Amino acid sequence: MERAMLWFKCAAMHDPVRPVLKRAAVIGWEAKQRVVDLTIERNLKGEELLQRMKGWFTVDVHQALEIISRYGRLKILDDSDLVVETKDVEMLTSLSESLQEAFGGEAWVEHIPKSMLA
Repeated sequence: MERAMLWFKCAAMHDPVRPVLKRAAVIGWEAKQRVVDLTIERNLKGEELLQRMKGWFTVDVHQALEIISRYGRLKILDDSDLVVETKDVEMLTSLSESLQEAFGGEAWVEHIPKSMLA
């Protein structure tokens, strides 16, 4: 299993940015005739986080998701960092080439060496 950080060019400032989860989503209810004090707190999944970034990057996040899903999957690492997981380095290299072909320098992956994950 290989992992890589996913980077995009910011639509506003045109500098490299990557999605991170700052806090869990808190979902609750409002009732018409009573008070509901119940909430659910949960982290977004990798695809959900990237989809919520639509418009913030210079690339179409849905197209990026299509490309990423051909080679691996998105995962939230350590409840914060969005990473791409592939089965091997060759798949990661192919993903990198596909992102380059589709978006030029607007989206890319940065391999995380296994020694940094330990």
